[in-house]
Amino acid sequence: MNGDDHTEADGSGISELFDELEELADLVDSPEERKQVREAMRAATEAQDDDPVVFGRVVWGFDREDLAEAALGSLLFGIPMAVESGTIDAGRYIAQHPLYLLGTLATAVVMVVGILYVADFQDVRVASRLFGLVPRRLAGVTLTAYVVSVALLTGWGVVAWPVTDPAVFWQSFCVCSVAFVPMAIGAALGDILPGS
Repeated sequence: MNGDDHTEADGSGISELFDELEELADLVDSPEERKQVREAMRAATEAQDDDPVVFGRVVWGFDREDLAEAALGSLLFGIPMAVESGTIDAGRYIAQHPLYLLGTLATAVVMVVGILYVADFQDVRVASRLFGLVPRRLAGVTLTAYVVSVALLTGWGVVAWPVTDPAVFWQSFCVCSVAFVPMAIGAALGDILPGS
C-alpha cells in the first residue's frame, strides 16, 4: 500500500465515520445524546487536521475560521470587480431589468451550492440549518460575500447609498449584486479548499 492509498483510506474512513455518526444522531432520543454525537463529529473533524491532505477531507460546521476564509476568498475574487468598469455597466443594466437581477443572485447561490455540496472538492456535511432549512455554511458563505461586496465597493467609492435618491440606491445594490457573483465563488472556494 503506497502513501496515496493510505491517504484515500483515511479520507474514506472519516467519511464513513461521519455517515455512522449522522445515522446515530437521527436515532438518539435525548438532547444530551445528540450533543455527545455532535462533539464526536467535531472531534473527528479536528483529528483529520493532522493530515496534510487538502482535498478529500470532511468539512463540518461553520465557525469564525471559515468566515475568515470566506472573506479572504471574496476579496481575492472581488478586488478585480471593484476596479473594473464593466461591473458598473452590468449593474446599471440589471438595475433596469429586475428579472436579470433575480437571475444573477440565483445563479450566484446555485454556483455556491454546486461548489460546496455537489462538485465534491471536499465532503461537506451540514452541521446545522438556519430556520431548519438553509445550511449555515451556505448562508455564511453567501452573506459574507455580499457584505464584503458592499463594503469593498462602498469603501473604494464605486457605489454610494443616498437614502434620499432611491434610484442611485437601487443602482448601487445592483452593482454590488454583480460583484457578488464572483465574490461568492471565491468565498466558497476559500472556505472549503483549506479543508477546515
